[in-house]
Order: sequence, then structure tokens, then C-alpha cells
Amino acid sequence: QVQLVESGGGLVQPEGSLRLSCAASGSIFSIIRMTWYRQAPGKQRELVATIISDKSTNYADSVKGRFIISRDNAKNAVYLQMNSLKPEDTAVYYCNADLQRDESGSVFRFWGQGTQVTVSS
Repeated sequence: QVQLVESGGGLVQPEGSLRLSCAASGSIFSIIRMTWYRQAPGKQRELVATIISDKSTNYADSVKGRFIISRDNAKNAVYLQMNSLKPEDTAVYYCNADLQRDESGSVFRFWGQGTQVTVSS
């Protein structure tokens, strides 16, 4: 089985920073893409940032210039550096990974349990 565990959430004041981490463990052959999503109360889950195996990245317009996604392939980990945080960034942040568990070519998606980020004075 594969597990994704997020950490780093918490309460921060507006204009502050937080760094989220997500580590994947278990039966993993190759991780193709890792993505951060978030879901605010009463809203749909939305993509925040994604990074693929060659480390190319993509961001939601709402976080461009403020958030930075990175990954450590050796650790099967993905990070989200969040700067200049706004109250509207308040949400539960989830990571997921699209990965192969063996050389068969099949790709599976796994999700973490989420970590709460609250931006408030």
C-alpha cells in the first residue's frame, strides 16, 4: 500500500508564510506527478500547484508569485512554500501523487489526509 502524509499546516497571520510537506511511502516504483489541492468550507476542491517528474510546475492564478512547489525525488516528497498568505488561502490542503507501483505502466492516484491552514489576525 501507499501512504501520503502531510504536515506543516497551522494558524498564521495575513502576509505570513508557511511551508507544507507531503511524504509518500510504501510500494512505489516511480512518482510521475505530485499536486497540492485545497478545499475551503463550502467550496469545491481546487488545484493549487502541481509538479511533474522533470520538475516542471504549474500554479493556480490565485497563488502565482506567492506559492512555490518543489519536490525531493529521493525522499518521495513534495513541498509547498506559501508566502504573503491571505485570509482567502484558508483551507484544508491535500497532496496527491500519481505514481507507478511497478514496471507494468499502470498509474495510480493516492491522496493524503489533509492539513488545515488558517490565515487570520
